[in-house]
Amino acid sequence: MIKSQAAFILKILLSSAIISILIKYSDRLVSIAPTASLALIIVFLPTTIVALILSWQYSKQ
Repeated sequence: MIKSQAAFILKILLSSAIISILIKYSDRLVSIAPTASLALIIVFLPTTIVALILSWQYSKQ
C-alpha cells in the first residue's frame, strides 16, 4: 500500500512540475491581454469544474 501511495504522490509531483514549466514558458507562445474578466474566469473556472464533477458524481449515486 505504501508503494502505491508513493507512486501516486510521485505522479502528482511530476505532473505538477510539468504544468508549472508549461505555464512559465508558455507566455512566449500565447499572448493574452490581462483583463478583469479573464482574471475572474481563471479564478472561478477550476471551482466550477470541480463543482460540476462532484454534482455529476452525486447524481450517479
